[in-house]
Amino acid sequence: MYNFKSLITNMNEKTPKSSSRVGHSSPFVGNSSPRVGNSSRRVGHSSRLFGSSWFPVLFSLLFLVSSCRGDDEELVPSTGTQVTDPVNPESVVGFYLLNEGNMGSNKSTLDFMDFTTGVYHRNIFAETNPSVTFELGDVGNDLQIYGDRLYAVINCSNLVEVMDKRTGRHIGQIEIPNCRYIDFDEGYAYVTSYAGPVEMGSNNRKGYVAKVDTATLEVVKTCTVGRQPEEMCVSRGKLYVANSGGYSAPDYDQTVSVVDLTTFTEEKRIEVAINLHRIRTDRNGHIFVSSRGDYNRTASALFVIDAATDRVTDTLHVSVADFCIDDDRLYAIGSGYDATASGDAPVEYTLVDTRTLKVLTRNFITDGSEQEIRHAYGIALNPETKDIYITDAGDYVSPGRLYCLTAQGRLKWTATTGDIPAHFAFLKR
Repeated sequence: MYNFKSLITNMNEKTPKSSSRVGHSSPFVGNSSPRVGNSSRRVGHSSRLFGSSWFPVLFSLLFLVSSCRGDDEELVPSTGTQVTDPVNPESVVGFYLLNEGNMGSNKSTLDFMDFTTGVYHRNIFAETNPSVTFELGDVGNDLQIYGDRLYAVINCSNLVEVMDKRTGRHIGQIEIPNCRYIDFDEGYAYVTSYAGPVEMGSNNRKGYVAKVDTATLEVVKTCTVGRQPEEMCVSRGKLYVANSGGYSAPDYDQTVSVVDLTTFTEEKRIEVAINLHRIRTDRNGHIFVSSRGDYNRTASALFVIDAATDRVTDTLHVSVADFCIDDDRLYAIGSGYDATASGDAPVEYTLVDTRTLKVLTRNFITDGSEQEIRHAYGIALNPETKDIYITDAGDYVSPGRLYCLTAQGRLKWTATTGDIPAHFAFLKR
């Protein structure tokens, strides 16, 4: 199913239709060179990412299309490393990992882990799309799969890169200034925007959420929310937006905007805590939102909103840089920050029961392998195997590391990633 050789015989096959609104516009397959929205980027030849024959075929194609890139553009080749044994998954065949890269360096990259071969592929976007100028761009901030497409939010390049989820081929881009995170509902993408350039200091400018038609990749409407909006989640026909106010410290925003998706208007704001960031829903009617604190005296914490009443009901004193929810378990990574303290604060690997809202442990890693992790940065859980994935940003300027743990918290394998590995998107059959 994922043999890269198939591109030779199926160069002009049609992309599978999406189960939602995705993919109903003109086809982006074969040798077409579409322009989507305001994009001026063009795509090369079709390809598939999976299977042991990926590299030989890809390099032969690169020879053919190398003239598409400017003479001053350097193509950085991908690398593949066998990190574990091949398996035949029932549903989840692999995952993409978006590496943020340092701001201003234009070094955001995309990796892919193929469970069917056990091979971890680094920097696949450049080779899969040799004609795309500047590759992914500057600071990859979010990554999601919806329908047949993979969406990468590239913060400082002011765009959302849209790719075919099975090949990684460029389809188009959505231009949104200082875009941050993305979520989906009923055929639309919702993207938070700081509504202006990266600019620290006193700034009371409100941000907005852009509503994007996933069939056309056009912004159809915007909704003003709080200052410097971050992540979002959908619950009961409403969009909950975590507002940070991060550009105007110490005058942070401390609200969650509630947007009615039918009218696409902000109906209220919920007072929560300063400098909000991550937000997720569970199956028990809870909305979890994290606060970064003020990086000094006010600690990071996790707050619980009742989706039925839109009221804050609980506070969990848990340090949160990132978290994920699977069934009735919430996994969080984070460390306290105190500007007056010397050295790095210890990282907590917290497990919470989302039914009782009780902390089960402050360290779900059971074999001591957390000692190898320098700066835990991102976390995800395989929805099929329940394996835990933790990214390590290291020194933030060099390639990072990815750690795969069993559901019991024991190390399975590790891999070298791009710079500042952060955001996951699992690929299903």
